[in-house]
Amino acid sequence: MFILLCLGFITMILKAENIKKSYGDLEVLKGVNLEIASREIVSIVGSSGAGKSTLLHILGALDRPNQGIVQLKGKDVFSLKDASLSAFRNQSIGFVFQFHNLLPEFTALENVCIPAYIQNKSQSEAETRGKELLKMLGLQSKLNNKPNELSGGEQQRTAVARALMNSPEIIFADEPSGNLDSKNANDLHELFFKLRDDLGQTFVIVTHNEHLADMADRKLEIKDGVM
Repeated sequence: MFILLCLGFITMILKAENIKKSYGDLEVLKGVNLEIASREIVSIVGSSGAGKSTLLHILGALDRPNQGIVQLKGKDVFSLKDASLSAFRNQSIGFVFQFHNLLPEFTALENVCIPAYIQNKSQSEAETRGKELLKMLGLQSKLNNKPNELSGGEQQRTAVARALMNSPEIIFADEPSGNLDSKNANDLHELFFKLRDDLGQTFVIVTHNEHLADMADRKLEIKDGVM
């Protein structure tokens, strides 16, 4: 955060206040507060079961908290009804998961274009954007390859391109390198910083990878449901 202040781009993009989440009698999150600045890369670490993924899913509006507020660029995310929330999430938030979640019957380009189609963009507009992103990520020769024809690193870069499709305000990554070998993991980590520098992208990354966690602008630890 100090670095961001010095560089002069300290615009808060995400704010979470008193986030609580329980499943039955199990309290997973017990009042989490955090703020994320635009163009910041933040890692979230903690032991298994500490609530990292639960928090990420709430910040990304994939799940609703039992209590608390999440604001993205000043908008109270959970004031939206389900349909409006889905549309807002598709437009404003990108996701990268440990397992790429690419649809096996579709090509790399088709997978990348899915968020644009959900937004009712034309095929030509979606494919133009998709090709630009895949080229940016070094996958211009893989447009028509299906996921089983891609390496693990290529699959994950395709998933990153899909997350970028609608130019989201923020990207949430849940153990993004957890299924990659060390070289592909390092390449993916470097890619996040390149995308921040080139596109002004903001990332919040849950990870067990200490190297990636330490590379981030800030490393936050969640322990016993609090941060």
